Amino acid sequence: MFTTIQNNDPQMFDLLKAEEDRQRDGLTLIPSENHTSAAVLEALSSVLSDKYAEGYPGKRYYPGNEVADKVESLTRDRAKSLFGVPHANVQPYSGSPANLAIYSAICEPGETIMGLNLLDGGHLTHGWKFSMTSKFWKSIPYHMTADGIIDLDEVRRLAQENKPKVIVCGGTAIPRAIPFAEFAKIADEVGAYLMADISHIAGLIAGGQHESPVSHCHIVMTTTHKTLRGPRGAMIMVTQKGLDKDAELADKIDKAIIPGLQGGPHLNTIAGIGVALLEAAKPEFKDYAAKIVANAKTLAQELTTHGLKLVSGGTDNHLILMDLTTTGPGRGMFVDLALDRIGLCANRNTIPNDPSNAFYPSGLRLGSPAATTRGMGEAEMKMIAHWIAQVIEHTKDFQLPDNKEGRLATIKQFKESLKTDTWYGGLRAEIKELCNKFPVPGIS
Repeated sequence: MFTTIQNNDPQMFDLLKAEEDRQRDGLTLIPSENHTSAAVLEALSSVLSDKYAEGYPGKRYYPGNEVADKVESLTRDRAKSLFGVPHANVQPYSGSPANLAIYSAICEPGETIMGLNLLDGGHLTHGWKFSMTSKFWKSIPYHMTADGIIDLDEVRRLAQENKPKVIVCGGTAIPRAIPFAEFAKIADEVGAYLMADISHIAGLIAGGQHESPVSHCHIVMTTTHKTLRGPRGAMIMVTQKGLDKDAELADKIDKAIIPGLQGGPHLNTIAGIGVALLEAAKPEFKDYAAKIVANAKTLAQELTTHGLKLVSGGTDNHLILMDLTTTGPGRGMFVDLALDRIGLCANRNTIPNDPSNAFYPSGLRLGSPAATTRGMGEAEMKMIAHWIAQVIEHTKDFQLPDNKEGRLATIKQFKESLKTDTWYGGLRAEIKELCNKFPVPGIS
């Protein structure tokens, strides 16, 4: 790979090779990241990246889209078949503009939306106070309980009090199954649209490891990477329940994407999504999805065995949210950086009722998709849990001061220790040895 780039732009070639080395020699544990197949990567780097195709199949603003129409139509048909929906839009560039398009399609400016609070595991575009979604629309957030479970009693109370136009279920740090049926009852009671953001669990739904929202929700949005193992893109799907509520809903969604928010779709990404959807429709993908969940459960159990605390006590899906407050508030950054030093790439994250803040959160978010893609299983999950426990123990003396000056000094000292402490080198070698036994798809 990269032969032409190597000849024409050696500086960029070196950076691309460096990223290959980073992925090959380390392990991605961020639950929102995965590795695509070589076939998906080929679609992404195809000549489709050169073509403008504003509009939709059969209704383009540019000529020369005979092939593009077929590519997009094929991808839409695969999405509709895989998820059992009557309409799919595969043009969104990512999840954020997709969510913005959905609100634009069904809400007037100033109307009310409800979504899970960001610090409780929601997403910026579910109405977080610094997101444009809370500037265009009135945002009413709901929360998790202290046990890390969605507070459905609060959802119902807030919905009855505020009569939102749309309720969003789903998020970025929810380790338990999303109760779509219960959300649907609440939405139907107040006449709201119910939108499921299944970005994290789309692959698990396709693989039969999580309940589908299609019979309960009016609209379903998903990104196409994460557990679905495709390229960085998104899809908006309208269900039959959605069309029964509003026969023009599909048209409204399409118009919200273009001309509402986007211009020409990224045809190479759409082709990559199509390839990934075909892969997800194969029988072996069901085995893959089951292994994702099994690996996450094993990792969660092993972390618990090491005396570590998990939000909600475990996981039903691909995602684990660790509560590090037993070793001190705001410790997520220290553990995040130390794990990265040894080649384990997880991410700091807030936890429900976090005693610290989003800049210095008290949690760590872990996921099993990428490790599962590489072929790792129960034995490797136990090794990973052991390494994480060792890092947490090794770094426990680094605590986050209350004042800003003390924080900056402590963080600087900690980062210096990552460079000078030889203890990390031993674990780094062990992890590199393990990772080299499990190739990354698409990297030769």
